[in-house]
Amino acid sequence: YCSYCERRMSTSLAVEHVLPKSIYPDLETEWANFLLACVNCNSVKGSTDIKREDHIWPDNDNTFLAFVYAKGGFVYLADDLNAEQRSKAQALLDLVGLQRHQAANWPDPRDRDQRWRQRDEVWAVAEIFRARFEALDQVDAVRELVLEAAQGYGFFSVWMTVFEDYPTIRAGLIQLFAGTAPSCFTPNGKPINRPGRVI
Repeated sequence: YCSYCERRMSTSLAVEHVLPKSIYPDLETEWANFLLACVNCNSVKGSTDIKREDHIWPDNDNTFLAFVYAKGGFVYLADDLNAEQRSKAQALLDLVGLQRHQAANWPDPRDRDQRWRQRDEVWAVAEIFRARFEALDQVDAVRELVLEAAQGYGFFSVWMTVFEDYPTIRAGLIQLFAGTAPSCFTPNGKPINRPGRVI
């Protein structure tokens, strides 16, 4: 999965240098400077010279707590962020273009970037699975199907949002998606600040 947009990528994942190797060659082989990224997020970010401390990062911070995912493929900043969190969260969204959308009234309309559309498509799938889960009285077999679908489609935050009222699904998603830090969530799947981090 892409560390930034959360898409499942069976191919074309890039090892992305958080701080560009062209500007910081001494960090080219440092593990702490690597994240997995899809072609879109990696190319939008490019070799932008940044200060790591000016952003939140998916390997350090609880980005699920910082961002709100909405039907239609939209991504917003969470309302309850303090000024520092808001600034650093927006910096990450801008760095990888995660708020790009085709909507005419959207501040950053882009015709070619389809990440928003993929989020919206997975949102629709997650809603179908939620309806089936509810209709079949939340039986364990259906829970397992929901988790298998989520793993196959990716977009962890979309599934977590669509299933926000179902702690057993959320707990399963947290365990299922590799690289998700359990310390960012309560046992019931509610997001919390990651200890010792910006958010």
